[in-house]
Amino acid sequence: MVEFGVLGPVAAWDGEGRALDLKGPRHRAVLARLIAAQGRVVSVDRLVDDLWEEPPAGAVGAVRTFVAALRRALEPDRPPRSPARLLVTDGPGYALRTEAVDARRFERAVAESASAASHHAFAMLDGALARWRGPAYAELGDRPWVSAERRRLEELRSAAVERRGEALLALGRAAEAVPDLDAHASAHPWREETWRLLALALYRSGRQAEALAVVRKASGLLRDRLGLDPSRRLRGLETDLLRHTADAGGADALWERASTAFTQVRSVGAGARIESTVGLLRGLAVTGAGGLETAGGQRVATVEAAERLGDPRLTARVIGAYDVPAVWTRSDDPARAAWLRAAADRTLKALGPDATPVVKARLLAAIAMESRGTGGPREAAAAREAERIARELRDPALLAFALNGVFMQSCHRAGLAPERSAIGAELVDLAARHDLASFGILGHLIRMQARSALADFTAADEDAAAAASLADRHERPLVSVFTAWYRAMRTAATDSFAAAETAYREAAARLQGSGMPGVETGLEALALLCLRVRHGEPAAFPDGTDWGPYEPWARPLLLAAHGHRDAAGEALRRTPRPPNDLLLEALWTLTARAAIDLGDLARLHEAREALAPAVNELAGAGSGMLTAGPVASHLADLDAAIAAQQ
Repeated sequence: MVEFGVLGPVAAWDGEGRALDLKGPRHRAVLARLIAAQGRVVSVDRLVDDLWEEPPAGAVGAVRTFVAALRRALEPDRPPRSPARLLVTDGPGYALRTEAVDARRFERAVAESASAASHHAFAMLDGALARWRGPAYAELGDRPWVSAERRRLEELRSAAVERRGEALLALGRAAEAVPDLDAHASAHPWREETWRLLALALYRSGRQAEALAVVRKASGLLRDRLGLDPSRRLRGLETDLLRHTADAGGADALWERASTAFTQVRSVGAGARIESTVGLLRGLAVTGAGGLETAGGQRVATVEAAERLGDPRLTARVIGAYDVPAVWTRSDDPARAAWLRAAADRTLKALGPDATPVVKARLLAAIAMESRGTGGPREAAAAREAERIARELRDPALLAFALNGVFMQSCHRAGLAPERSAIGAELVDLAARHDLASFGILGHLIRMQARSALADFTAADEDAAAAASLADRHERPLVSVFTAWYRAMRTAATDSFAAAETAYREAAARLQGSGMPGVETGLEALALLCLRVRHGEPAAFPDGTDWGPYEPWARPLLLAAHGHRDAAGEALRRTPRPPNDLLLEALWTLTARAAIDLGDLARLHEAREALAPAVNELAGAGSGMLTAGPVASHLADLDAAIAAQQ
């Protein structure tokens, strides 16, 4: 079979790979024009116009001569006067009837790679790109039809280079992606996506400074050469590189590739599809901001789809399989969390006594996880029951998930840092013995928080470093947000007001766009207010400061600082009890300081009773994010204020 090539100089080879003699440049041009037509008929008049700017006399006869010579070269064994099988006459012109063209095979491979798993996509694209022998339709000049076809194929080749780079990144082979992406970016400086992928490949190869330099170089080239502003995506990558959260950008593409590939497996039933989707969501949730947001947005739809099938066992597996570790005790989306918790309740009731121990434990753990910051005795009991079942079953992965639920329900009163430290220690041990990397990171972060509350910063430093090391090894970019805030909180506990203020603002910049609104919203303002409380400074903040969910506890101090004492007293009386989360002690401390300032005896007693169990802790430091100073100092001030009222 004859093979044709246009991904380089126009060529043809016989069945044994020997090059065929295609005669002169006009012969090659005729063959190339017919290849470009992809099997369609090209009239003789069109061939004449496409071969010459000013056709000579006898151009039509010349074309027929070229065709005859090509037929002899392509089918040397064809009997005289028998019809041609490849280069055929059809009506007013000619057509090349074959699919054995390198360009067409290249196009098919690129198209098929879009829905393939990463390792298959890489293999297809690597083979497809290897077909290129030089510029498409080389040596044929710049006739309009040549230029159009060349541009089309070169654009497709650029997309293939970028997709190949994406596949290597998805496979964890970032260093292998660098050389080709680097060469392609140099040859095609307007290809913003190539620059972006090159920067990501450098970053994931441990070459952060070079990655940042590439993004800045690309931005400069786009502005200076083309007069274009870099896209939001490229600008965002520069920010992500500075924050060390650059892995977030690939999560949406990962979701699309994997989900598309799975939906094309037609033999898989609906239930299996839904369960496999949960596995994908679990992976996406730990890849960074984009993955976390995508997973959260898709999870409700996945559970809804399972419920519509009417199989509570399937629904239970779908809910319970999402055992993504969580260290922050405030939900990113309270309404979504409430819906998921209700779905877990419904499923547990639907199963009744038919629920297996594993299914029951996972549903109970899910209830505890989705009730973070809002749970009460029932949710705490659900977490402990899940833990009991997991211990009886000797199931380490289930126990780790259950312990995460116990941790989420461990803020029902102040002073529980030692208990949380024990949970973290067990998670670290479980992870080390059973290769549960994500729960190992969680365990170290929990211990980092708990040891901070106990002012044991030497030990907390060790856990922060261990969490960061595991996160680097297993590509968990969001961990760096928590360790950055830990360093800021440590500065607030041990250094000057000015140093702590700077550290908090830098940590807040890293948190922006992290995909964790439950952490981000209002945290910077709260941290700076706690810093002022620790140093005895007035609560002076500009109008428009975003307090997020912490506004009720900040408001009395803000009003008092502006001299509105009556309004401050009324706001203090309306201040609710803090939610049962990691900021419990910090918010009680704000209430305590407002009560001291305003002389509200009822609130003084209430705050003292709430904070007393945490007498040996730093207020708020158990969050790993901020601190208002030693609880003992605030208790002493409360006692003095109460005594003054009596």
